[in-house]
Amino acid sequence: MRHPVFLTLFAAAVGLSACDQSGEAEVERAMQAINVVDETNLNDVMLTVGDPDEAVRYFTNANANDPGRIDLQRGLAKSLIRAKRPTDAITAWQAVVANEESNNTDRVDLADAFIRANQWDDAAATLNTIPPTYETFKRYRLEAMVADSRQQWDKADSFYETAVGLTTRPATVYNNWGFSKLSRGDYPAAERMFVDALRFNSNMFTAKNNLVLARGAQRNYTLPVVPMTQVERAQLMHTLALTAIKQNDITIGKSLLNDAINTHPQYFEEAVRALEALDNNAVN
Repeated sequence: MRHPVFLTLFAAAVGLSACDQSGEAEVERAMQAINVVDETNLNDVMLTVGDPDEAVRYFTNANANDPGRIDLQRGLAKSLIRAKRPTDAITAWQAVVANEESNNTDRVDLADAFIRANQWDDAAATLNTIPPTYETFKRYRLEAMVADSRQQWDKADSFYETAVGLTTRPATVYNNWGFSKLSRGDYPAAERMFVDALRFNSNMFTAKNNLVLARGAQRNYTLPVVPMTQVERAQLMHTLALTAIKQNDITIGKSLLNDAINTHPQYFEEAVRALEALDNNAVN
């Protein structure tokens, strides 16, 4: 069933045709307008709810049929990212950036593709082409990640702080910032960042797991007081157990593994294997 706007355009076209046969040009323009609306809606669907691989095929064909249209080029690049094909997405985003209608947002997206492909120097070079007056959440989040990759900790902290101030949903930024602190060995700061991440998104399991890692690194082997399901509780106990074992707190690790196995509502294969490995090593 067509959207009301389609019916309005179509009715206008029919009215023009009935009044005057010379109005065929207007009818054609009206029909073109309908097609544009149809295509725009389909493009939006492909970029959001469509299957990523199907979207790639759709935009590849669309670009072949109508080359040079930047909206179709962007659609292909975004679809390749969704399809987890960052190397191909780089080529697609480079085509977008080469288009005279491109903008700074496109350059940020190209930098994002470089990071996903683990090409950090290219990402940094791309970000450096963007004027400092272009201040967006995504730009600063990527700047922070690049600074992290180069162990430029002060710059990373500054960029993370700026990114947090540019979004109303900073959970992922706090999680990344916390992981940065974790990799530096600043475990108390990392713990605070993961707590902040969960304050904004209590369902983020990655932040819960990272929080447990930060606490475990400080030899705090108790679970944090955060919302968690029974399965998550078992998984977090497993993480704590492995952290304890790596720090040679074997007895605590074995106890946590047993707790994880008993807590999980199903058979917890990973924890069982870890416990068996410990017991076999002890026997040997």
